[in-house]
Amino acid sequence: MDTTQSVVERSAIRKVAVRLVPFVALMFFINYLDRTAISFAGPNGMNTDLALGAAQFGFASGVFFIGYILLEVPSNLALHKFGARRWLARIMVSWGIVSLLFTWVGNVEQLYILRFILGVAEAGFFPGAILFLSLWVPARHRSKILALFYLAQPLTTVIGAPLAGLLIQQHGLFGLAGWRVMFFGVALPAIIIGVIAWFYLADSPAKAKWLTTEEKTWLTGALEKEKNETVASNKHVSVRTVFGNGRVWVLSAIYFGFIYGLYALGFFLPTIISGFEGLYGAKFDVFQKGLITAIPYLPAAFALYFWSKDATKRGVKTWHIAIPALVGGLSIPLALFAGSPAATIAVITITAMSIFAALPNFWTVPTQFLTGAAAAAGIALINTMGNLAGFSAGYITGWLKDWTGSYTVPMFVVGGFMLLSCILMVALSRSGKVSEGVAAEALDPAGAGHHSEP
Repeated sequence: MDTTQSVVERSAIRKVAVRLVPFVALMFFINYLDRTAISFAGPNGMNTDLALGAAQFGFASGVFFIGYILLEVPSNLALHKFGARRWLARIMVSWGIVSLLFTWVGNVEQLYILRFILGVAEAGFFPGAILFLSLWVPARHRSKILALFYLAQPLTTVIGAPLAGLLIQQHGLFGLAGWRVMFFGVALPAIIIGVIAWFYLADSPAKAKWLTTEEKTWLTGALEKEKNETVASNKHVSVRTVFGNGRVWVLSAIYFGFIYGLYALGFFLPTIISGFEGLYGAKFDVFQKGLITAIPYLPAAFALYFWSKDATKRGVKTWHIAIPALVGGLSIPLALFAGSPAATIAVITITAMSIFAALPNFWTVPTQFLTGAAAAAGIALINTMGNLAGFSAGYITGWLKDWTGSYTVPMFVVGGFMLLSCILMVALSRSGKVSEGVAAEALDPAGAGHHSEP
């Protein structure tokens, strides 16, 4: 690669990172906040007002994923057919309208129905966003771009938990209970940003007005070359055969473990923090609880960024995914024996860091052997298994808590699933079914030693 092309490459990747990734990350931020808003509403009045037990709350949290699962693969194929700009904007406006209706939910049956419909409305957003970003940069830059995108998820809790606390404290605004005000406040941004997305996003580098002709040519050529190489080496992988592809199903199981841990923490951490008063005599107001909920996720954001930066430098290795799964699986049960609020949050922080360190690197693996519509179907299928974990984590955690009277057994289940993810990732690598990633510098000799980060 000559020096001129190296300069064009760095400029193109930098523009994608600056102009595109933050906006898609903002969409993801709002997406994750809307789907987890119930975790803040539950212990702050909703469970009492709607007379919900732990299992009912867990089912309401998890039934979202049933609706999501039913339309996930068709939605991602529709995105591939109609273009990301139209489809992602449509999804955002749809879920924003449904989220707004939570403001006036009157009983547990309505809560179940709205959570199910919210899942239907959001179906395909996350795998669609992953696919969309993957279509903008070659594989050697993908870990970096996905890491920047994934930062939105832990930052959603860092910013969203205190924000939810502030909104809940506006009890009586418009004559609404605080948790209803919170639902109203987090729904409106989805509708607004969804409308903006229709005009802001471009479906491909060739249609991006903010890229120069040279940058468009380089990106289009590099992506087309990579696509052809992937097709040539994986001729058997099509939309029809992807559902029988062993690698896709093993990756689905690995992802299941990570997402089970993610949502078990996401849905029940505010409830666990509310229980500190009974366990340790510690008293916190709603805003303070929001701040405490946010604590594990700020270090998680740093872990995600620097771990993925190392993966970009070295190329994504099996241990970039397996080690976080091992650490997370061992740490989460330890939180049960921490003995104080500070120690409990410290251990949970380690778990959150582990989960978020692994996820963006994990998503570089499917595109090693999937392309085009097969990539859309495969990524959606893997994410569907993650959504099964989202449903299972909420319901099983709540049911086990009601059955045993504590979070001991549920947290050991979380740890077990994450350890299984570690074992499966190592087994998949040793089977030779996935390749070790190649560092960006190794594929860009002209840029070695002076590769600039976007």
